[in-house]
Amino acid sequence: METLTITRQARLATAPVTVMLPVVNLERARQFYEQTLGLHPVGLKPDGKFEYACGPAGSTVLALFPKAGGTKADHTALSFQVRDITTAIHELQAHGVVFEDYDLPGLTTVDHVCVLGAEKAAWFRDSEGNYLCLHEDL
Repeated sequence: METLTITRQARLATAPVTVMLPVVNLERARQFYEQTLGLHPVGLKPDGKFEYACGPAGSTVLALFPKAGGTKADHTALSFQVRDITTAIHELQAHGVVFEDYDLPGLTTVDHVCVLGAEKAAWFRDSEGNYLCLHEDL
């Protein structure tokens, strides 16, 4: 029985991952993800979701799916790992991205960046209200 459990876990550990994000307006969201963030479109799927290839060799798929109510999440839905968070912030700001600032116990940003243990992080919202993050490992 234990061997079977390990085998199942191994299959998931090496399985490609698709991140699903709800969007109210697919065209508006596509414009944001393609023109503002510069993601590479894969295309519209028969079930109505629109996919993007992300990560090394397209190892992660981001799928936008239409949902009338949009997101209800008040947490980070997606985080992009970057080499230099300050440079990434400036590049995205040049494309109109507005970053969040926080002054909460345990979560304070300086120039949009918060140091969280072994990483730096900065948050912004997409055109549909999803919380997205940039993070840089220290």
